[in-house]
Amino acid sequence: MGLLSLAIWTPIFFGAVLLTLGRDDQAKAVRWVALIGSFVSLLVTLPLYSRFQLDTSDMQFVEHASWIARFNVNYHLGVDGISLWFVILTAFINFIVVIAGWEVITQRVNQYMGAFMILSGLMIGVFCALDGILFYTFFEATLIPMYLIIGIWGGPNKIYAAFKFFLYTLLGSLLMLVALIFLYTKSGGSFDIATWHKLPLSQTAQTLVFFSFFAAFAVKVPMWPVHTWLPDVHVEAPTGGSAVLAAIMLKLGAYGFLRFSMPIAPDASREWAWLLIALSLIAVIYVGLVALVQQDMKKLVAYSSVAHMGFVTLGFFIFNQLGVSGAIVQMISHGFVSGAMFLSIGVLYDRVHSREISSYGGVVNTMPKFAAFSLLFAMANCGLPGTAGFVGEWMVILGAVKYNFWIGLGSATALIFGAAYTLWMFKRVYLGPVANHHVKELKDINAREFVMLGLLAVAVLAMGLYPKPFTDVMEVSVADLLKHVAISKLN
Repeated sequence: MGLLSLAIWTPIFFGAVLLTLGRDDQAKAVRWVALIGSFVSLLVTLPLYSRFQLDTSDMQFVEHASWIARFNVNYHLGVDGISLWFVILTAFINFIVVIAGWEVITQRVNQYMGAFMILSGLMIGVFCALDGILFYTFFEATLIPMYLIIGIWGGPNKIYAAFKFFLYTLLGSLLMLVALIFLYTKSGGSFDIATWHKLPLSQTAQTLVFFSFFAAFAVKVPMWPVHTWLPDVHVEAPTGGSAVLAAIMLKLGAYGFLRFSMPIAPDASREWAWLLIALSLIAVIYVGLVALVQQDMKKLVAYSSVAHMGFVTLGFFIFNQLGVSGAIVQMISHGFVSGAMFLSIGVLYDRVHSREISSYGGVVNTMPKFAAFSLLFAMANCGLPGTAGFVGEWMVILGAVKYNFWIGLGSATALIFGAAYTLWMFKRVYLGPVANHHVKELKDINAREFVMLGLLAVAVLAMGLYPKPFTDVMEVSVADLLKHVAISKLN
């Protein structure tokens, strides 16, 4: 078993073990098994970075075995500079989420922890899969544990939110399956993604394939106007579910654009880039304005995620090194920052049981340590220099200005709107005098919450102050992708 199989199956194995520990009197053992399992799962991903070769765009740590021989479906894994950091990020966020749910979850603890462990392994599988059917299997399988997490441990309207999440993302993926079968026939019976990259498809075929993939990936990102499921799901999902959804699951769709849409249909990608850029700018500007009027903290951060992911798709389709690299950096930084924002809201919700901004005020007076962490994460969400939130956005804006000044100017307004809605929320929740007796009775974060937020704070600052380890890994792979897209297959 190679490193990638270890990264995928270690959390799934621990998740299966957790599901066997079902009695309420085993809750303490369940928590420790989950913590150890998530920590081991994180450790097995670290050699991927330490052994990664920076000077090649080839797939590394490749594993290949026959799976369904009759249809030439293979268990084919590998990572390049584009996918490497998402494997590590997924394992890291899973570890944080286990810590976050340590005391909060009191019912069906084994199923809760087990669902997150299995979900983590499946999401890592998406980033490692080099076979079309294997990718589709992992991509769709992630819906099941997340559906259960929302539907069992969610809020009052959890069933509605779980169904909405499942139906939106499943329906979008059906067209992707049609595209995979079409590519299988065109390639002479191969599901190998690298083979599909070299197919000489006609312009019409590329357009049809491009929009088939677009249907699946745009919903997952989510892009405007198919973003409406996200705020409802975030509001109803438990804190850990919101953190994983924002930090990792949204990235599955964006990653799909890089692995499928752009290299398989390069001519169609360039032809329809104007549409993707327009939708991205609407997400950046319009959805940013929508976030300004939200009264629910989770909804505000959910709309913020849509706006930030608009930056990602914008960076992809301006087709330059700064833009694409910046978009990938933005995906990673958004994983840290959005996860931290939702977990911070969860800390308040666990104490007051309200997400309404009006229920708070003056939290800094009773929870000064927590307020300091929240301020850092709020600044990162605004894109403050020195934090992870700045690096990717700045690179995308520079790339957009290089592509077209007015598009760059439009994307830069996101920094203004981001600062407006984030600081507005921070001011009303944390600053000023103590607003009510609920806030007066609040107790500052305990050691568990301090460790959870502290790890995220270190990640946010480390990436903001020294992004070189992230940009160096992806540089050669991004350059190779852009070179591939720039050379028309029709020529």
